Parts: sequence; C-alpha cells; structure tokens
Amino acid sequence: MTFKPQIKIPATYMRGGTSKGVFFNLDDLPEVCKVAGAARDAMLLRVIGSPDPYHKQTDGMGGATSSTSKSVILSKSSKIDHDVDYLFGQVSIDKPFVDWSGNCGNLTAAVGSFAIGQGLVDVERIPKNGIATVRIWQENISKTIIAQVPMIDGEVQETGDFELDGVTFPAAEVQVEFMSPVDASEAMFPTGNLVDDLEVPGVGTFKVTMINAGIPTIFLNAEAINYTGIELQTDINSDKKALAMFETIRAYGAIKMGLIDDIEQAADRQHTPKVAFVGQSQDYTSSSAKTINADDIDLNVRALSMGLLHHAMMGTAAVAIGTAAVIPGTLVNLAAGGSERKSVVFGHPSGTLKVGAEAVQDKGDWTVNKVVMSRSARILMKGSVYIPGNVFDHL
Repeated sequence: MTFKPQIKIPATYMRGGTSKGVFFNLDDLPEVCKVAGAARDAMLLRVIGSPDPYHKQTDGMGGATSSTSKSVILSKSSKIDHDVDYLFGQVSIDKPFVDWSGNCGNLTAAVGSFAIGQGLVDVERIPKNGIATVRIWQENISKTIIAQVPMIDGEVQETGDFELDGVTFPAAEVQVEFMSPVDASEAMFPTGNLVDDLEVPGVGTFKVTMINAGIPTIFLNAEAINYTGIELQTDINSDKKALAMFETIRAYGAIKMGLIDDIEQAADRQHTPKVAFVGQSQDYTSSSAKTINADDIDLNVRALSMGLLHHAMMGTAAVAIGTAAVIPGTLVNLAAGGSERKSVVFGHPSGTLKVGAEAVQDKGDWTVNKVVMSRSARILMKGSVYIPGNVFDHL
C-alpha cells in the first residue's frame, strides 16, 4: 500500500463565544472540497479527528465536546448587501458525519473578525478605529446576522475587559444581532401552539414549547422531568439513563416539529433540534464556583447539545430562549414570571446571559425581528492543518 504525503491546508483556530472551531477560507480548500459533498465532509472529519471510538479526538483539532468539535467555512458573499457567506459544520465525535442542519451562534461571534482578517470585507467598510459592521449571510439557515467588530489602528481588537460566563479570560465585546431568525415561510411555532403535549413512548407525556428561532428547540419544565433547573454537567452527563431519556424526547419532538419523518432519522440529525429545560430563578453555584443570585436572573435554563448537557449555553439556543421569553404563554416566558418583556437574563451552568428580542404578533401569528446578545472572540492559532493524503481515496 502506498502512503501519500500529508495535505497542507491554511486554517485558523478560533474561539467564538463559548465554543472553539477550525476556520477556513473557501478559496484555501483543496479543489475537491470547495463544493459540498463527501470530500468536504471527509476533510473536516479528518481535521477534527473523527470518528473517534475513544471519544478523545486525539488525532485531530477537536476537543471531544460538542463545543469544540466544530468547523467553519467562509467566502466573500454572493448575496447583495452582505459581506461574507458563513457555513457551519458540526462534526460528530464518534460517528462519520458532519451535521450541516443548523448554525453555531457562539462561533458566529468570530466570523466578523476572521472575515476582516481574510480580506473578505471591503476595506471601505472597515473603519481604522471604531466599530466595523460585518453583514453575514448564514448559509445553513439562510439568515442575516450582523456582527459589530471593534477596530483599533486598522486591526481587529480582540483584547478587552468584557467577561462572558463560560469563558475563563476577558476579551473585547462583540455584539451579534440575529436578524429575523425565523423564516417567513415557516411558522415560529410549528404546531401553531405556544404549548403542546408531547407524548414520548416509554418516557411520558410532557408540556413543551417547540420553537423555530435561531435553532429548532424543544423546551420542557424542569420539574416535569424531576430536575430543578440548576443542574450542572456532572449531574446529568454521568447519568446514561437521563441522557437516553433526553435523546428519546428529542427524537419524538423532532417528529412533531416536522423535522424528521421517522424516529430512526434522529440519529443522523444530532445537531437539531435542541432540548432544554427551564425552571424558575433560584440561587445556585455555577461550575466555576461563582454564586448566582436568584434576584439577578429571570429564570434558569439548561440545554443539551449533541447528546450532552452543554457547559454554558449554545448561542443559537440563546436566540430561541430570548425569543420564547418575550412571547407571553410559552414555558420559557412562564418560568420567567409570565410578564411582558423585551429582554431576559437566564442562568446556565457557567453563569448568566442577557438576551434581547423584538417579537411582534400579527393576526395571531408571532414573528421576531431580531435577537441581540454580546459575545467575544479571539484567534488562538493561525497557520495550517494537515490531513493524510489518502483521505479522499475511498470516495
């Protein structure tokens, strides 16, 4: 057997929000990977180090969690009034597939700075000092996102004093606006109801709010599944029975939301929908031993990503939380006290997050104009990644 030399691909390793991923400029990819398909997926799997039956991703750039098994491909936008096209791939850790069904709201915070550094944003749109407004076309979900990127002396300002719970060190604040995060052709609430009864064979029947905003999400009440809403990762991720319960709920919820036709299809759509449970505000100690006071938050939310409880909160799920919170009658809104609001502060395993949302009702149907939150981003390493030259031989 002939072993080909490694293939060298320019790449940047970045943190965005509470996630990390490998960022690529589309023009830098091997020719066979410049279009969607098996070759591109094979490349990303090998870069990240999947599939890995050891669940470590030791032979790749992944960190063996849903927050660190991610990839991003950017290109100069083909859309009018946009600067950059952003494609996100959630790489499975132990299975040979890349899920393209949704966005990563956390890594979105790094898209603007990467795009500026790669020359994908026209120079006349970038101030020497101040805020660069980067108009992002999110290809996975066909939505516009606006990133406000701070600039100093013509360079992206990454350092600062903005603190984001779930990230150890402070950095520069990046405001991210998710514009009209629900397709006009789709219903925000796919069943037409703010609250549904979801029957899950072998598990039970639960009150749920199912929403398409940011990312398809299923919300349950914590007490309905014998939780309090202040759980940390260790409370759930070590409980195989609980994880199986959540995955079953997710699968049957996906059917009811119209995302899949058959329960077996859920295994090939791990990234969406998300499952989250909500509880009323109460004191708790975060994963970093920080005391979170009930008076400082409106409610508690815990969410699962790729089969495990997330260590903080996915950015796209935060969009769903913010949207649901400002719509009276949803489980999220009720957990927050049931009042009218324009923003919400929720507790998650690593701390708190504030999200603002503009939602309006017209003839009984709800729409959301935008959802806003602050994140931060930073380049961790820039150079090239390497993959074995025979990675495409089996295709």
